[in-house]
Amino acid sequence: MTNLAEDLRQAADAVALLGSSCADFSALPDAEVLAGQKRIASIRRLVDTYAAWMAATIAERSRPELGHSGLAAQQGYLSPEALIQNSTGSSKGDAYKLVAVGTMMADAEAADRLVEAALFSPDRDAAEVAEFEAKVPWQAPIARAVTAGTLSVDAAEAIRAGLGQIDAAVTAEKLGVALAALLTEASSLNADQVFKQARRMRDRLDEAGIAAREKQAYDDRYLRVYRLGNGTVRLNGLFAPEDGEFVLSTFDSITGPRRGGVRFVDAERAAWAKKMQQSPRSTEQIAADSLVQLLKIAGEVDPGRVFGGRRPSVRVIVTEKALKGGPAGQQGQTGPAPTTVQTETGESGPVEPAEGAAHGQIEGNPVPISQETIDRLLCDTGTRGIKFDADGQIINVGRDERLFTEHQRAAMAVRDGGCLWIDCDRPPAWTEAHHVNEWLKENGYTDLADGVLLCHPHHLLLHNQHWTIIRTGTQRWLRPPVEVDPEQTLVALPSKRSGL
Repeated sequence: MTNLAEDLRQAADAVALLGSSCADFSALPDAEVLAGQKRIASIRRLVDTYAAWMAATIAERSRPELGHSGLAAQQGYLSPEALIQNSTGSSKGDAYKLVAVGTMMADAEAADRLVEAALFSPDRDAAEVAEFEAKVPWQAPIARAVTAGTLSVDAAEAIRAGLGQIDAAVTAEKLGVALAALLTEASSLNADQVFKQARRMRDRLDEAGIAAREKQAYDDRYLRVYRLGNGTVRLNGLFAPEDGEFVLSTFDSITGPRRGGVRFVDAERAAWAKKMQQSPRSTEQIAADSLVQLLKIAGEVDPGRVFGGRRPSVRVIVTEKALKGGPAGQQGQTGPAPTTVQTETGESGPVEPAEGAAHGQIEGNPVPISQETIDRLLCDTGTRGIKFDADGQIINVGRDERLFTEHQRAAMAVRDGGCLWIDCDRPPAWTEAHHVNEWLKENGYTDLADGVLLCHPHHLLLHNQHWTIIRTGTQRWLRPPVEVDPEQTLVALPSKRSGL
């Protein structure tokens, strides 16, 4: 506690040196701005730790069994979260997060104290100590990392919520192993990335529950359309991942030119994109107008009229194991041969080259789909096979063309999972193919091994600001320009695809 308090004082002093106004901050050089941002993040992490402790204290003193004598009730609130939200001015979600993480920290700290007391007690034997150790919550390492300052409260809640609770299929031991692996990665990930990784781990531990969670998401779907008092009509809805991705793909196709979507080479499509960019309507107005147009023309929609020649698509990624119920790979192949499910849009998508549980994934969405959904989609559509070698590298399908082919781009979508740039979450449909070795300057091949997917903004950034991507075997690395990092330290660019 003394060390943490001293860390907080030092962090506050370091932040105070940055200035005390917007003008002071605007005058800082770039290097000091970046360093200052880290200082602010450090002090915020420490303050959030104190906030979590206080939230746990308020929750403990507002226990339901205390009734109207509880702290929150005395102050006129129905819950400790409501009291915290009012006193801090935060959102309800932030208040719940502080209580959840703070309570987890308090429980872990209490359990650790009991173990420590048992270890130093002359009257305790090894069996009794082991009994106390067994009662330490599996989330204790999360709490210790927050207290040590190596994990933020946001990331702690992401891990707690992502890994879920103990049940018949997922034991505390299994969750503990997954947690240990996740904590080694957490320092290099933001809270959203940590949550996605935690959910993937949970899905691998509880494959049997995928179908149940998928059904629950489908059962929760709704669309409410109602008229307001001034005559306008409001829509509010919630869609299951499979249908929701189709909705998103539809509106991405419509509004892409206004939101940094891909550039079109075809003259007709490029003209449509330019027209959309120059429209006086807002992006939201374009989406609203297009929805009305879609409803009017319903089943006889003309793709060229609404989507500028590109139909929306939802790709479902599965391995051969999910298709055949056996181990991936075929005789004569040097590696797993995953296959693509063709969706109801008439466009097919890539296959995930990963071993493991027999379930699929909707491209661009981290939520897995069950074997039953895969089987249903296969009834109406087909598959596209993509073959991999023993290193997990896609076998090349072309070297002579200047532009990557449609099949090559589909294979790259499988491998990269979207824009490969750090922290970018753009799905494959929003990306462009970049040659690691430039076609003209460096005799670059249109070869899958030398191509990566980048969204349009990051593709421009790479070329305009002189970033480079290099490849060593199957690993891609981002090298910053000397202006950003004099040492040009390489940054790993792992696949955004789960399991790669």
